[in-house]
Amino acid sequence: MIFPHRFILLVPFVFLLCSCADLNCTNLENFLGDDINLVNIGNQIADDITGKAMPPLRPRHPEDAILVSTFVNIHDLGQTSQMGMLLQSHIGSRLVQQGYVVKEVNLRNTLKIHPLEGEQILSRDLSQIDSDLSVQAILLGTYSVNNRILYITAKLVDPVKRNILSARSYRLCMDDTLLAMHGLKRKEKTPNTVQPPSESLLDKIFF
Repeated sequence: MIFPHRFILLVPFVFLLCSCADLNCTNLENFLGDDINLVNIGNQIADDITGKAMPPLRPRHPEDAILVSTFVNIHDLGQTSQMGMLLQSHIGSRLVQQGYVVKEVNLRNTLKIHPLEGEQILSRDLSQIDSDLSVQAILLGTYSVNNRILYITAKLVDPVKRNILSARSYRLCMDDTLLAMHGLKRKEKTPNTVQPPSESLLDKIFF
């Protein structure tokens, strides 16, 4: 059992070990929870996925661009959301800060979608974007919503060989703002009601 004074001592360590948003969907959410910062999420995705790319990407080479697509619903690859478009924008901005040439594209203009097969990158589609643009990678993103839990997956793909150069997945508990971006809202908790005690067996027999 953790006594109150010990709980107070543990609070600073909680802040050191995780961000406040990590405490959403836990018993500590009402006390220490926080909103999701999509700018920070976009920055983290960009840093993670470029830092682990193999072979490494080439920053500060204007002839090697990265295409960043909108993030789409994994259950309907033709559907996106306000969040999906914002992630595209934030990730693109971060990649520019890292020194990459970035071109944001509409997913449907760059990729051929097969609902039962997932994404298929067609090298011939690149000619529809810019015949003079050399592309070293395309950043794809999908998301899935389950109650308040948001799952995000990002991939860097070679547009010619179709190899996955890097991939990362994330799990978040959505705040009210993120829920609203998907047309959802948090379920209101019903107040606890005290149930009357059940009738005893003796009462049922003799009365």
